[in-house]
Amino acid sequence: MSLNHRSNLEVADIFRNYGHLLSPQSRDANKVISDIKNCRTEILGGHKLQCDQCDFNKHAYNSCRNRHCPKCQFMARVTWIEKRMEDLLPCQYFHVVFTIPAKLRRLFLQNKKDSYNILFKASSQTLKEVAENPKNLGAKIGFIGVLHTWSQSLIDHPHIHFIVPGGGLNEKNEWIECKKDYFLPVRVLSKVFRAKVLQFIEEAYGVGQFNFYGEEKQYTNPAIFKGLLQSCTDKDWAVYAKEPFAGPEQVINYLGGYTHRIAISNYRLIKVENGRIHFKVRDPNNPGKKKLMSVTTLEFMRRFLLHVLPKRFVRIRHFGILGTRLKKEKIEFIRKIKGITVHIQEVLDKGWEIVLGVAKDFCSGICPKCRDGTLVKMSPFEGMLNTS
Repeated sequence: MSLNHRSNLEVADIFRNYGHLLSPQSRDANKVISDIKNCRTEILGGHKLQCDQCDFNKHAYNSCRNRHCPKCQFMARVTWIEKRMEDLLPCQYFHVVFTIPAKLRRLFLQNKKDSYNILFKASSQTLKEVAENPKNLGAKIGFIGVLHTWSQSLIDHPHIHFIVPGGGLNEKNEWIECKKDYFLPVRVLSKVFRAKVLQFIEEAYGVGQFNFYGEEKQYTNPAIFKGLLQSCTDKDWAVYAKEPFAGPEQVINYLGGYTHRIAISNYRLIKVENGRIHFKVRDPNNPGKKKLMSVTTLEFMRRFLLHVLPKRFVRIRHFGILGTRLKKEKIEFIRKIKGITVHIQEVLDKGWEIVLGVAKDFCSGICPKCRDGTLVKMSPFEGMLNTS
């Protein structure tokens, strides 16, 4: 089967047909499984849609709105991007990625909330401190961070993507622009980040924040745990700075397809055959190309559930001058001192059209039968499940 083939297979189908193979799961994981299975089905209820020009009608079922559901992220993404419009600045934007060594992944997986908070704290402090150093930018910066916990093959791989404007405010409240196509020294970021993560982990361990089970139970012994941390200092940690964005238009387009991404989307699924799920992954040997990968149905579900976040955990966060209560004032001040008035809104509106072009098609409401009428929402109907 071609990798370009559009399959009807969904993550929901896999859990419906093979969920009985799973061992008992946590309450959070069970909620995710249930929501994904029931999303946009009669179980959640919905309403009737009737064309205002012909006799066409259909049922539209409610979404589960679970942030782990492949069907529920599109409109959440559009809504979120719309709110970010006011935050964008007319300058270069940089994409910086912080990740942890493989040796710490099991620790993070067994202590998600504390570990992911440490990852946010260490990486955000690193960006701010390195940027404020006069040897580098010498300014206070702002940025948006997005936590991803997966690799293309769905194994646990926690890392944070930061979208950072290429400049900041110095002590005199002057806008300092970074060099073209260069933001901050990556090796310095790596060393500072490594030191902070290990420091915060050691502090959390010292006050008993971490739990260990299975093979990791050995780390309840302080000497063995200290050895784990020391083994993580033998090389630089991965901090990756991608090519900068050209400006706000590219940033909007990028955010439109990135921020609300989940571990795997339905479009990457190809088929189920002989008890194995076949899905697309990036081919590291051929940039821009895809290749086929397969795992057993049980292993696919296990890997998918690795990425269920703790309840109420915030995976998209704002920092620095983009994270304060005075953010709006700061943004307006920066635009003013850069001499930008009408132009910024024109640029942002143009970029926003890129994102909304898809949204309009998705939510057009045009009757698929006559193509002249509009589908009008009629009487709602209750589902078979109490979702309160």
